[in-house]
Amino acid sequence: MAAQIIDGKAIAADVRKQVAVDVKALQASHGLTPGLAVVLVGEDPASKVYVKNKAAQTVEVGMQSFEYKLADTTSESEILALVQRLNANPNVNGILVQLPLPKHVNAEKVLNSIHPDKDVDGFHPTNVGRLWIGERALVPCTPTGSAILAKTVAKDLKGLNAVVIGRSNIVGKPMAALLLRESCTVTIAHSKTKDLPAVCRGADLLVAAVGIPEMVKRDWIKPGAIVIDVGINRVPGENGKTKLVGDVAYDECAEVAGAITPVPGGVGPMTIACLLQNTIVAAKIQKGIKD
Repeated sequence: MAAQIIDGKAIAADVRKQVAVDVKALQASHGLTPGLAVVLVGEDPASKVYVKNKAAQTVEVGMQSFEYKLADTTSESEILALVQRLNANPNVNGILVQLPLPKHVNAEKVLNSIHPDKDVDGFHPTNVGRLWIGERALVPCTPTGSAILAKTVAKDLKGLNAVVIGRSNIVGKPMAALLLRESCTVTIAHSKTKDLPAVCRGADLLVAAVGIPEMVKRDWIKPGAIVIDVGINRVPGENGKTKLVGDVAYDECAEVAGAITPVPGGVGPMTIACLLQNTIVAAKIQKGIKD
């Protein structure tokens, strides 16, 4: 039996609808319209498209959108000064500095200069610590979206054996922390893991975030498992063109899995939706509003 396809586009649309409802509620109860500031440095084509989409979706859900487009020659000190102004601006509840930054800029220094309560990417060490000790935190958007997708299949993840392939600070580690919060039994696997296929075969929930095209094969998948494919890899396609594939060999794994995310159309659409959701959380944290 073919796996259930987890429709990230439809689920992301539902998240955005809920964000719009939350915005109206904050406006009615607290006179608050959350604001998201996005800083783009340089002319990276993919980043420009991504920032444009973020701005459009921010406005669509009723939030304020602040865009700052800087030349790739902008100095690190100028970027840091802008972040400090945004930290101090009460109309800005979320700050996102789009990566990659030019080589002359220390990205870690810039990201760590964002106030933790406005860090809607969830990369600041304070938010990382809050996540791991179970406090209210702003959590990276891709792991958050991945967890939401998994919970559309199994609303209660409690007790599941979960394997996360990948140990990055952006996806793998926060994904593991989120799954621990859901009371999963979590294994973080990576390139040095012995007999990786066997480890994956024990997973009721498998999250692939390793960045290797179609690495996960059919015989890695436990029959009926939930498979969340975070990978976005561009590979050669037909007629000299390229195509997007995930870290999972989709066609063959879909024959074994119980549910699986496609690439594209799975985890990807959730990222901006969860960014908007994080902006709501950030606004509530700053105003002392409890969920």
